[in-house]
Amino acid sequence: MKNTFIEYPKCTTCKKAKKWLQENKIEAEERNIVTETPTEQELEKWIQKSGQDIKKWFNTSGLKYKELNLKDKLGTMSQKEKIKLLASDGMLIKRPILISDEVILIGFKEEKWKELI
Repeated sequence: MKNTFIEYPKCTTCKKAKKWLQENKIEAEERNIVTETPTEQELEKWIQKSGQDIKKWFNTSGLKYKELNLKDKLGTMSQKEKIKLLASDGMLIKRPILISDEVILIGFKEEKWKELI
């Protein structure tokens, strides 16, 4: 399987991550998080494989997150409800996401990506 890079093309962090991938000659199939929002099944699999708490998958600085007042609501929601919510709108999902056979990275922190790729 090749790498998949899930991004929102207008996102500055996504642009930085994409540039980093190109500079390091890491090929990845690109996928727009809004037009091809991850499904509940994909999210369930990725969240488990990433080893990250589901809270890390939410774009906490996004307008949609704030509009829905999720900071207060997430604590009372089940894992299934959170996944369903994430799958309902790509703008709720933290980005970029890099998926490979070995690792799933959420958000872009150059040091972390260097270490894990």
